[in-house]
Amino acid sequence: MDSLELVDSFSEFKELKNIDKQTMQHVLEDVFRAMLKKKFNTDEHIDVIVNIDKGDVQIFLNKEIVDDGEVEDQNTEMALSDARKIEEDFEIGEEVTEEFRFADFGRRNVLSLRQNLISRIMELEKDHLYKLYKERIGDIVTGEVYQVWKKEIMVLDDEGNELILPKSEQIPSDYFKKGESIRAVVAKVDMRNSTPVIILSRTAPEFLERLFELEVPEVFDGLITIKRIVREPGERAKVAVESYDDRVDPVGACVGMKGSRIHGIVRELRNENIDVINYTNNPQLFIQRALSPAKITSIEIDEEDARAKVYLKPDQVSLAIGRGGHNIKLGGRLTGYELDVYREGEVDIEDVDLEEFADEIDSWILDELKAIGCDTAKSVLDISVEDLVKRTDLEEETIEEVFKILKAEFE
Repeated sequence: MDSLELVDSFSEFKELKNIDKQTMQHVLEDVFRAMLKKKFNTDEHIDVIVNIDKGDVQIFLNKEIVDDGEVEDQNTEMALSDARKIEEDFEIGEEVTEEFRFADFGRRNVLSLRQNLISRIMELEKDHLYKLYKERIGDIVTGEVYQVWKKEIMVLDDEGNELILPKSEQIPSDYFKKGESIRAVVAKVDMRNSTPVIILSRTAPEFLERLFELEVPEVFDGLITIKRIVREPGERAKVAVESYDDRVDPVGACVGMKGSRIHGIVRELRNENIDVINYTNNPQLFIQRALSPAKITSIEIDEEDARAKVYLKPDQVSLAIGRGGHNIKLGGRLTGYELDVYREGEVDIEDVDLEEFADEIDSWILDELKAIGCDTAKSVLDISVEDLVKRTDLEEETIEEVFKILKAEFE
């Protein structure tokens, strides 16, 4: 292999890996110089010239001219008689430049040189990939599903770089097959064994925020600001938006005509219900909006403990809590308050307060039920066992036993 073939092969490699010419030139120069230093024990008398465009490498040895018979190191010195064969008017003490032939490296050295070049280029590519995606954290990328495993999916971007979408960062109802197109947000970039690992996410709030920017021009342009986003991936999300222009309705703009804008986002998120609400600095009003569609009667806020007592009519409690408890859970996270739901208004005379069952049901179980707004027997029975398991720390067997006790009261 000669210098032309070697540089040509790496010019092709450069094109594939998107490494600029200047960087490639420096790498070639450094690797050649390292090899020459190993051969001559010094590189002070050596010039390496690389021309990427022409695919050419030239190596020059600068030697000092000494008197005949006084040459101690042929690599750095040249006899006067030999120098005058090159140019007749050379004198002792002057410097002569001699081109080093590439073939003088020897085949083993050339192969070693090639390996060193490959190693350096791979390091550069890894560094380039790490920096590229480090700057893209929080941005949406589109890729193709290349491999599906039990715990993660490998995705290839447009340049063939490998990205990882872990199972924990997938929406529960996500299902992808090899070759499918996929969108996700860059969650983090790690270095593992000197190799960059790019982690994607479809469950991060940033993914929903970027989707809004894609679908709603006013958000992209900054006319509408997304203040807060909370999500239960695949189930429900709440997005608080604000407009600095009184002429722009932030909720209406985000939802679009007949829901045209929000529908695209909902489909991407596997039918995740998205509540878009107007942001406000008034905590009472914010809580009221966050628990929509439930109609709240009154709110008592304890700023010190960041808790709020929310009073509702009996028929509004289930709306405030929501299926699986998602509405009240997300409402609390969005507003920053721990929300406690209480019933008020008309009382069902046939209903029984939970405290009446203190002799049959442990107090800690009653406390768990009260914590989610259930303070009467019927309010518990109105919720399914499955939902109670999700919303409390109680086990299914415990809840079924409670149901037996409460039902017996009305039989």
